[in-house]
Amino acid sequence: MHGRDSELADLHRLAAGRDGGLVVVCGTGGLGKTTLAAQAAQQAEKKGRAVFWVRWQDDATRLAHDLTRIAQELGLAESRLHDAQSGRAALVDVVWEHLAAVPGWVIVLDNVDTPRNLDSGGELPGSYRGWVRPEGAGLLLVTTRDSARDTWGPQARLVPLESLSAGASGAVLCDAASAAGTTEEAAALGGRLGGLPLALDTAGRYLANPTSRYRTFTAYQHALDTEFGDLVGAEHPRGTDPEIARRVVRHTFDLSLTQLHTDGYTLARSALFLLALLAPAPVPRAFLTPALLTDATGQSATAAELDAALAALHQYSLISTPTAPTTGTSDGQALTVGQVVLHPLVHEVIGLTAPPGTDRTTCHTALDTHLTHTVHDTTSADRAGWPTARLLAPHLPALLHRTSPTDFTTTRNVLDSLADTLRDAGAAAGEHLLRQCVLDADTHHLGPDRPHTLTSRSNLATTLQALGRYQEAADLHQQNLSDRERVLGPGHSSTLTSRGNLASTLRALGRYQEAADLHQQNLSDRERVLGPGHSSTLISRNNLATALRALGRYQEAADLHQQTLSDYERVLGPDHPHI
Repeated sequence: MHGRDSELADLHRLAAGRDGGLVVVCGTGGLGKTTLAAQAAQQAEKKGRAVFWVRWQDDATRLAHDLTRIAQELGLAESRLHDAQSGRAALVDVVWEHLAAVPGWVIVLDNVDTPRNLDSGGELPGSYRGWVRPEGAGLLLVTTRDSARDTWGPQARLVPLESLSAGASGAVLCDAASAAGTTEEAAALGGRLGGLPLALDTAGRYLANPTSRYRTFTAYQHALDTEFGDLVGAEHPRGTDPEIARRVVRHTFDLSLTQLHTDGYTLARSALFLLALLAPAPVPRAFLTPALLTDATGQSATAAELDAALAALHQYSLISTPTAPTTGTSDGQALTVGQVVLHPLVHEVIGLTAPPGTDRTTCHTALDTHLTHTVHDTTSADRAGWPTARLLAPHLPALLHRTSPTDFTTTRNVLDSLADTLRDAGAAAGEHLLRQCVLDADTHHLGPDRPHTLTSRSNLATTLQALGRYQEAADLHQQNLSDRERVLGPGHSSTLTSRGNLASTLRALGRYQEAADLHQQNLSDRERVLGPGHSSTLISRNNLATALRALGRYQEAADLHQQTLSDYERVLGPDHPHI
């Protein structure tokens, strides 16, 4: 079973052991919990274990009947059943007394997605007073979407399933449709499908069908960009058998949301939809507020209700809340931030359809407003805001794409503001995303020669240099210099700034003579226009000295540095930081 070797080995060891107990295979819909349990059951049967399969049907009475029948097949005495029927003992205790005494069995209790209904009194199975107990001499194997430790109790062994790796996903697809392409192409499609076994099965069956429009892994992957809803996110037909509907990707997530709503978590579906409207990237937990939910959906929300809804989504593995990495310190304290993450396929499927009574445009408006406020709070927080700034960056380009022409300048300034914070935080990758987005938008809305556009191009070039992409940075600085010389003239202060930026980047490329020539030109222009003692002239002289040093012209460099030092001491005084 591709990608599940470790989990399967653990289940095989537990089924073959003498200790028995309770094992819970858990995770969101579509991860292959039932398939893993079936494989484990098959292995146990080959080893001589008595294997029984019970499909949970949300009916405690039916479960009692099934487990009683199993206990009878394992030798439960009629006299003990008579004790239960006459009221001298509880049936559940009679059954489990026998299961605790008889070894060598494996019972699979499949799809227990409503664990509170296992007991007619609504008690969680983790109390171990109902039909799920850990003291059996054999192995009770439960599959469920509910991954909470509190649900299953301290003696349960939880086996949480994660998505398959790209390699394992590719192997699944190759098994299903061996003629559809190479292992690399299969792995790429598997990664696009987020390693979700149900989605891989859907794609594999489609590709293996000789009448399908797309017959290769690559063609199917490309088609997902425009036909995702039809290929993977299709709704299940009305009236379909529930077990067949479970094999439809969209429906398997909807089952969980319906159950959460039934359990009283009325904000869960709306909160998940809002997350799906954001970029497929981690979201700062602090961004998800009752006010955001209320503005987006019109639903009244309290902090406690939202906390409960997110906890329930996490419990059903529809979201994850990984620990954010430390991203610096403030006053000696590590800077971390809570985050919420959606599986990429959950993100795409949930975003297809707004919940009843929810307007997608209203949700976008609320998200954009709250993103703007959160950016303002984050950039005002100095170093303490850096971890949140990193998480916010992927979600801002969409805000700029949706902005109206009248609000364009305000919105672009929001992105620029966060990019400045990311620069201070040393988060060049996130900064690059925003700088590129702003430049593209400025070029489109304002034109390539406008001052804002030229500044945005310079900002992007500087970010590329910070990423070590020197040639790209030099090309942009050269473009800016040419445009400013043409529009503003060769002696304009902005032109000189572009010339200096290009020279610094050329120096990083090892093109020292070209860098020195540009710095010499800048120094001559600034001495002529501003005078030899102007602060900008001193900066140009210092830059030229540094370039000459790189050329090995040490005496000339030293002379210029000495001249700059003397001028700084004269203008600023001997104790100024520049000195």
